[in-house]
Amino acid sequence: MIMRGGQPLLLPAKPVFIWFTLALALMLDMLPLGRQPWRPDLLALVLVFWTIHQPLRVGVGAAFVFGLFMDVHRAGLLGQHALVYTALSYLAIMVHRRILWFPVSSQALQVLPLLMAVHVLELIVRLISGDGFPNWSFWLAPFLQALLWPVVSLLLLMPQHRAHDPDENRPL
Repeated sequence: MIMRGGQPLLLPAKPVFIWFTLALALMLDMLPLGRQPWRPDLLALVLVFWTIHQPLRVGVGAAFVFGLFMDVHRAGLLGQHALVYTALSYLAIMVHRRILWFPVSSQALQVLPLLMAVHVLELIVRLISGDGFPNWSFWLAPFLQALLWPVVSLLLLMPQHRAHDPDENRPL
């Protein structure tokens, strides 16, 4: 992972932790809370995070599979979420090196256009499939996801931080 100067060196992310967090985000999105249009998509947020931080482990294929899971769960148009998550993952892979140079608070501003773009794509797919235009609270979700970015980053990077070891003879 490419990091800015002055940031602490992180341990490698464990694949089990990556896939556990993705599965947990999927389950949280599947909770029967009703589908409010403004509710942030946690799975999309965690997918973007891991696609940016671990693009060789989580990419377009994983996004497609998780999108199919969401399509089956929502019983809507099959492939809608798969298309949206795949596009989101592709866009995140395209800009992942640039995003990692920013501090976490600025990363949220860099991720916001990605979230907005796939939100527009989701709206286009919904309109083509015959759904009506959702109410205006539909546009709150990407902003809420961007606001959640620092919290998600903190939680998902926490296991990778090194323990403070005051050994003077240790090179790293």
